[in-house]
Amino acid sequence: MSIAIMRKALTGVSGVPVTAYDGGGEVEPRITAKVYARVAAAGIHNIVAAGNTGEFYALTPQEIRIVHEAAVAGVDGRAPVTAAVGRSLREAIGMAKDAAAIGASAVMSHQPVDPFAAPSAQIDYFCNLADVSALPLVAYVRAEGFTVAEIVRLANHGNIAGIKFATTDLMLLSRAIPAADPNGALFVCGLAESWAPTFTAAGARGFTSGLVNVAPKLSLAVHDALERGDFAAARAIVGKLEPFERMRTKFRNGANVTVVKEAVTYSGLDVGPVRVPGLPQLDQHDRQELHRLLRGWEAEGDIQTQPDRQAVKAAG
Repeated sequence: MSIAIMRKALTGVSGVPVTAYDGGGEVEPRITAKVYARVAAAGIHNIVAAGNTGEFYALTPQEIRIVHEAAVAGVDGRAPVTAAVGRSLREAIGMAKDAAAIGASAVMSHQPVDPFAAPSAQIDYFCNLADVSALPLVAYVRAEGFTVAEIVRLANHGNIAGIKFATTDLMLLSRAIPAADPNGALFVCGLAESWAPTFTAAGARGFTSGLVNVAPKLSLAVHDALERGDFAAARAIVGKLEPFERMRTKFRNGANVTVVKEAVTYSGLDVGPVRVPGLPQLDQHDRQELHRLLRGWEAEGDIQTQPDRQAVKAAG
């Protein structure tokens, strides 16, 4: 996929599906592919395979490839598949080569988590990976401490399609966007629907979403409102999502994926628990609160369900 087409896709919703596990705790590619197929069928613009909501850091490199393959199969050409890569630079380069070989459209590099990583060297990590990747790269920036010049250097790299900006340093974002080449990387809100109106006002386009696993209609409604410049409508939908997103922040985001996977299971696809160190399952109180919220969304036609939904509901 050309970098121009990829940048266009990034102006939309970048959905991050969950990874399904079987009863023995192994990656279940068939159900994982179903999750991706459901997100693609909803019309999500860009689909990220093995992102944070897909538990990237809980997967082995071999399992990451299984998830990438399941994503390509499930999406089946209906949207770009951006394959997440990371860990050491050498591992990331290897994953990027594999992603190109299995038919991914782009790669997204998780930011290095080494506690001794320097800001400028993290930019080097992204740029070095982009230098050798056969696919356009999305750089996932999560840490604080970067200068405007460092972010601009990243944005102006010829093979970087976008910067998934996932910090609340809006001063840095609002200064970096006008300083970067307007024909360079697209700045994307990496903090999902709740932050999308604020990031859009600062000059970003598009946003990432874990909500698409269960309620893509709501994600797309936020996007459509922002594309129209209707911030009041976008804020109203974000307000509706607030209890769900707030529940995900529990334990300093330790329950983030747990809430999403419980919601997917509620909708009829049993995707298994979260691997540690994430919270494996919600406690009974939070599970009941989540189900109450989802019943309301279900009544309003906002969530996707599977034919076997009633069996899952009875079990819950």
